[in-house]
Amino acid sequence: MAMEVILSLILGISLSAACGFRIFVPLLIMSIASLAGHLSLNPGFQWIGTYPALIAFALATALEIAAYYIPWLDNLLDSIAIPASIVAGIIVSASCFSGMSPFLKWVLVVVAGGGSAALVQGLTVVARGISSLTTRGGTNAYLSSAEALGSAALSIMAIVVPLIVAVIIIFLIYFSIKMLLFKPRVSS
Repeated sequence: MAMEVILSLILGISLSAACGFRIFVPLLIMSIASLAGHLSLNPGFQWIGTYPALIAFALATALEIAAYYIPWLDNLLDSIAIPASIVAGIIVSASCFSGMSPFLKWVLVVVAGGGSAALVQGLTVVARGISSLTTRGGTNAYLSSAEALGSAALSIMAIVVPLIVAVIIIFLIYFSIKMLLFKPRVSS
């Protein structure tokens, strides 16, 4: 029972962190995994594993990925991406967390699910800002590709090898906090 709770936490937090890279990619992968019988979703969230949701997530994923290849639009999307990734992180973690009291579940959904998505999204916003300033957006397409691939890889790995992903997520969260809170100071 305790291992089931731990695995559900790892899965939910990992998928939430993947929402920080791309909002719809983890939802698309969850939908595919659920339809294929590789992922059980909590009651009230089985809609993620339906064909209409699969189609909607596939279209939203394609549009989101394509939009990040338009230099001015990628920065505009970053302005709404943090709250959207938090909502997506909350949804995916709520669909996975199981075996605990409802109060604890929802506290963890908001703090761990929404928080991990926000931290990773914050890191991508900082990276895109640096890229935009230093290369005038010239490397943003490469960064967008890395984010989309990172979201897909992290989502798939979360479902297939959750314990390995736990180590990766701990590193990502540590790195995100370090980058966001402890920026190097430039001396004049």
